[in-house]
This record gives sequence, structure tokens and C-alpha cells, in this order.
Amino acid sequence: MSNLRKPNLFIIGAMKSGTSSLHQYLNNHPSIFMCEPKEPCYFVHPQQLNWPNIKKLGLWENEEKYLSLFQDAGDATILGESSTLYAKEPHVTDVAERLAQFNPEARFIYIMRDPIERTVSHYWHETRQGNENQSLLTAVQKNPLYQDVSNYPQQLKHYFQYFSPDQFLFLTFEQLCNDAEACMIKTFDWLGVDASFAPANLTEKFHATPKQFYQKSALFRLRYTWPFNQLASLLPKKIRSSGLKLAIREVDRDKDAEDLQEATQFLRPILLKQTEELSNLLGMTFPEWKTLYDTKN
Repeated sequence: MSNLRKPNLFIIGAMKSGTSSLHQYLNNHPSIFMCEPKEPCYFVHPQQLNWPNIKKLGLWENEEKYLSLFQDAGDATILGESSTLYAKEPHVTDVAERLAQFNPEARFIYIMRDPIERTVSHYWHETRQGNENQSLLTAVQKNPLYQDVSNYPQQLKHYFQYFSPDQFLFLTFEQLCNDAEACMIKTFDWLGVDASFAPANLTEKFHATPKQFYQKSALFRLRYTWPFNQLASLLPKKIRSSGLKLAIREVDRDKDAEDLQEATQFLRPILLKQTEELSNLLGMTFPEWKTLYDTKN
């Protein structure tokens, strides 16, 4: 039987809602140890884990290897990880059940973002990775993943089958951006650690998708595989440079305002209904979600 300690804190999402920044702020606290990689995805079935760099770690079905990620926690009382794949029902299934079997006393942080803003950011994330080539409107209409990850009540109701709502802290991306210090005081207090501690990195933002970026294509990813990489090294530099230009394209997120407006109009009634359900579920309101409520001006 392993003597390694089990994590007791899980940031479960939502994706593109500030989980990376929150993970780093928490990790600054002397009583908190957040593992690297940030998203080990241990409780995701390997058939649903479409993430080569994490999958090759071979953590799934090897508890001791997973627990070794926390072996340097020292005297920390809170051990945590931040896998956003844990809140992607129905595309990633049965995570809450596995977590309940692993640690029924676990606590969770679920940070949410204006669901329209989150959905759009999710789209640009997939575009940047080379996984998305459709327009924003077409993508959010045809790929249910974008809407499902923004369906916060759907994600939470699955967890509430296995855990008490008292085991959850609910934050918003907007709270974290507008007053990170107050947000972390609230979080530290909830975790039962020194709430007067001020992380030194509160002004930093982690893993935000930039306004302009280069989109990676399948050709770009191919250039790092063998034997393509071996063959490419034999080509003249000029030809290699030309191939790289074909493999990436520059993207400006602000370029197609009409597509963004149409996607927003399509999403708003759907996400307003889900947010009403969320408010009833949690007893919370979200006036900071200005795009959803069309109160930006």
C-alpha cells in the first residue's frame, strides 16, 4: 500500500475561465501544493483522453504514479490539481464517480465565466491548436462541445450526485480579473489556510489566448514526426521556410465582427436559459456576465 498522500482539492473547470491563473495563485501559498502538470487528467478514461502529451504519462490505472505528482508537497495541508477535462460531460464521462471512489471528502473549485465569452474563447483556443477550421458561428452550431462546456448546471448536477454542494467553492473569471486579491482571500478562507497571505503573482495572467496568433495546421504537427522530420532536415533552408509558412497562418480574433455578432445572437437565448437554471441551482446571480446579459454598454 502506497504511503503517498492523496490530493484533496480539484479545480474542475470551466475551461478558458482562468483555471491556469487560479492554479498558479494557489500554488504560491505555503500551505497549498498544486501539482505539475497542472492537468494530469488521471480520472479521465484513456479512451476519452485526446491529449498526447498527457496520455503518454500513463497515469490512468496507476494510482501510485499519479500520487507521485504530490510527493514534494512537504507540510502543505492542501494538495491539488486542475484538470478542466473533469467538467466536460457528456464528452468525458464518469469522472465524478471515480473521484468519489478515490476521495469522498475531496473539495472542488469550479470557476465559471460569462458563458458567451467562454464559448468564444474555447473556439479560439481550438483554432489556435489547429483543431478548428470552421467559422465561429458554424462551429458553435455544429459542435456540441462548445455549448456543453458552457452548460454549467449540466456539469454540476452530475457532481452533485456524488458530492455535497458544501464541498464546492464557486468563483467567476470576472471576479478573479476584477479583484484577484479579494477572490484569493475568499478562496484561502474557504480552504482553511492563512487568508492574509498575498500571492506575489496576482498581476500575472496564465494561458490567455492572444488577440493575434498563428494557427497550427496538420502539416505543422507533421513536421515534428519521424520520418518527416528526418526528411525535412535534408531539404534546403529556403524550402523548409516556405513549408513552415504553409503550415501556419496568422489569425486576428477581432477581424470578423459580423461572425462574432451572429454567434453571440445564436448563443444568447440558449445560455440565458442555462444561466437561469444555474442561478436556481446555486442560489447565485451573475451580473458580471455583461456579454450574456447584453449590458456591456
